[in-house]
Amino acid sequence: MTTPSADWDSSYQDNVPTWDIGCGTGEHVLLAAARGAAAMGVDLSVVAIEKARGKAAERGLTARFEVADALHLDRLGESFDTITDSGLFHVFDDADRARYVTSLATVIEPGGTYYMMCFSDRQPGTWGPRRVRREEIPLAFSDGWAVESLTPDAFTINPIEGITSASAWLAVIRRH
Repeated sequence: MTTPSADWDSSYQDNVPTWDIGCGTGEHVLLAAARGAAAMGVDLSVVAIEKARGKAAERGLTARFEVADALHLDRLGESFDTITDSGLFHVFDDADRARYVTSLATVIEPGGTYYMMCFSDRQPGTWGPRRVRREEIPLAFSDGWAVESLTPDAFTINPIEGITSASAWLAVIRRH
């Protein structure tokens, strides 16, 4: 039996994951750090974290990267006023999605903002991650959160069957 970390590590080992178009492995965190923010990134994959740390060192940026389970963010012992999620929300089934939202609530400060982009049910085909219906997002964040905006968007992806973008939902959600 493989561990979830080993499953994700294999995605990064000898190939470039479909979702990594130069924005995976810490790029959002590094962008924030380059602009002067105290920024931290987490991933379940040790390989992804090692790559992100290497990028930070190469660029001379101060950013923290920690191996952590998004379903147990409370274990970080940290709190944040802003959290970004580009492509994680959609990997969870219904039960884990509820656990993820609970986990987020343990680390985001009251009044803090969660920016999320996830795969949309508007994307045709069967490849890729689970599609998220628009109504699932406000439902997931109905207790202690306010969905401030929820708009159609698109992920740029490495080509799959000739497709270079995937329909997404972009949400701005505030913690009460």
